[in-house]
Amino acid sequence: MENAQQDTNSPLIYLNNAATTWPKPAGVLEEVADCLRQPFYEPGRTTGDGSLHYPSAAREVLATFFHTGPPENFIFTQNATDSLNHLIHGFVKKTDVPFHAITTELEHNSVLRPLTTLEQEGAITLSVVPFTDNTVSLAAIKKAICPETRLVVMTHGSNVLGSVQDIKPIAEYLKANDIFFIVDGAQTAGHIPVDLSDIPVGAFVFTGHKALFGIPGIGGFYIPGPDAVAIIRQGGTGTDSRTLTHPIGMPERFEAGTHNYPGIASLYAGIRFITSMGLEAIGKKNTDLTRGFIRELKDIRGITIYNENPGLPVVSFDIAGIDNHDAGFILARAYNTITRTGLHCAPLVHERIDGGKGCIRASFSYFNTCDECRAAAEAIHEVAESADTQVHSD
Repeated sequence: MENAQQDTNSPLIYLNNAATTWPKPAGVLEEVADCLRQPFYEPGRTTGDGSLHYPSAAREVLATFFHTGPPENFIFTQNATDSLNHLIHGFVKKTDVPFHAITTELEHNSVLRPLTTLEQEGAITLSVVPFTDNTVSLAAIKKAICPETRLVVMTHGSNVLGSVQDIKPIAEYLKANDIFFIVDGAQTAGHIPVDLSDIPVGAFVFTGHKALFGIPGIGGFYIPGPDAVAIIRQGGTGTDSRTLTHPIGMPERFEAGTHNYPGIASLYAGIRFITSMGLEAIGKKNTDLTRGFIRELKDIRGITIYNENPGLPVVSFDIAGIDNHDAGFILARAYNTITRTGLHCAPLVHERIDGGKGCIRASFSYFNTCDECRAAAEAIHEVAESADTQVHSD
């Protein structure tokens, strides 16, 4: 591994878009630059006008994009992790008595760690539902529900397997049984249509820096019934400033302090880019790239693909005879191809699919090309052949 020579001539092939998309659309970078060049205008806090008020504008495009409203029920946070912490801890604080919660084996640590912490503190009891054929069914959720169940938190799309969960029937059942449902949409928002007017979630979480093409540091959640979650942060809002308690109106209820204006500007521009290109066209290209890449990998000896039919542009795989971290290092250094290796912050998935050792993940964006996918597959083929030769020579 140490002898892998740095490839400084080949163009960079970036296949880590499930973590953070790159490159960003030109319009996103321009919007961020424009935002930074002008003074920030905050109604109720600063005088003057004429500048675009990015929080209001972004809430409007979010409401249109997710087919629901009102816009003020879209709350800005740092990212999906921040949103999930806010919602999970806020719901527990509001409930104020120990209760039963449910999550799944497909979850990211952004879900697992807050829930596990609360379980260790005695605030909740927790059930973790297994997945079958890469998804979690309503039947599996129903089996875990007991009279004390008050909360279900689950991912809409797996960041490891690329599988998309059918959340609508789950949401309908949970709503009918007065169980709060938090959906982690970090991987799906921007990849597939999400019509929140048709899915009765308790809250839906999104992040800006992945498929919504924003910059890191911006995310949020939609919450149709804000009274279900306690206020866990207090501070300045520019409204009702004489009162020493935090205002309960939306969106100030869940937002304190100065907004991340550049991040919000990037989210605003990213969604406008998706709308201009068409979510269906973006999804089709990502699907074509993913299927083509999987076809290439299936012809390579020693490759294990963990889901050959992902609903998202995510392909997780292993190369026999070589540690996944070593393989990722070689791909980056010798082939200028960036993937992601390890447990992908989703340890329970890996316990099921690879015994907890982790894997290599390639994930695609609208800005990837078929040529890049073929070149990456060729690089993986060479690494696999080298590993196979080493194994047999030993």
